[in-house]
Amino acid sequence: MITGLVLVTTTDAMDVPPVVLLSFIAAVLFVAIYLAFSRQRSGSRGNALLLIGPPDAGKTAILSQLVYGQALQTHTSLQTNSSLVNLSPQKSIRVVDVPGHPRIRDQFREHLDDAKAIAFVVDASTVSRNGAVVAEHLHNILHALSSLPPSQATPSLIILAHKYDLLNTGNQANTASDVLAVNRVKSVLERELQKRRASQKGGVGVEGLGGEDEKSDMGSLDCAGPSGGSFKFSDWEGGEISFGGTSAKATQASDDLEKSGDDGLVSLREWLDTII
Repeated sequence: MITGLVLVTTTDAMDVPPVVLLSFIAAVLFVAIYLAFSRQRSGSRGNALLLIGPPDAGKTAILSQLVYGQALQTHTSLQTNSSLVNLSPQKSIRVVDVPGHPRIRDQFREHLDDAKAIAFVVDASTVSRNGAVVAEHLHNILHALSSLPPSQATPSLIILAHKYDLLNTGNQANTASDVLAVNRVKSVLERELQKRRASQKGGVGVEGLGGEDEKSDMGSLDCAGPSGGSFKFSDWEGGEISFGGTSAKATQASDDLEKSGDDGLVSLREWLDTII
């Protein structure tokens, strides 16, 4: 039996040219390695939190608060900043502050492979005035997330209604400022994103709805709600979107923060704790 096995194997080997046999083995190994890598890639995400948003939204102040325990005086960033932040003795994350200037804000795409989470930061005190510009920026993020390949895990997304301490509550003084900030940001952005979606469904560009000389054919605003209904974050087909109200006061001393136990980033920290 052993002799017969050797004869068959020898005969097969003689029938197949060595180059073809080696090529076949190399192809099988390549496919096996690729499939193993794809499985690992699809089941895991990086360990970075991307802070994204328009200029002057407060991204760098949030990074400073997370790293140093206080919000230092900052200026509009024109380069990416990053730092490792310890959320607890067992948890840490690399926070990447991506500039919001229209000409360089797409740098966030360079970090998507390493992103576990994205925080889109909005200045709640000014969003009523520049909602179209903010919505155009957010639309760019939603489009990028919706366009990721199936083999790449989609980062979790939260929209931060930042600077809620600067919000004029008016006759709603009995409602918490962070809640008012979230409601305002959500309302404004849903309205502006609906305008963009309606323009695209009508077969026209969305120039004049936010960007500088912008004419975009980006989609990614489909919702699971009733056909013809307005855009709602809760119905967005691209995935779940969380909201939180934050504040980072550069004038508040670290001793005061320790006494109060609130650094203005409680909602962000709690959200990170659920995904890390």
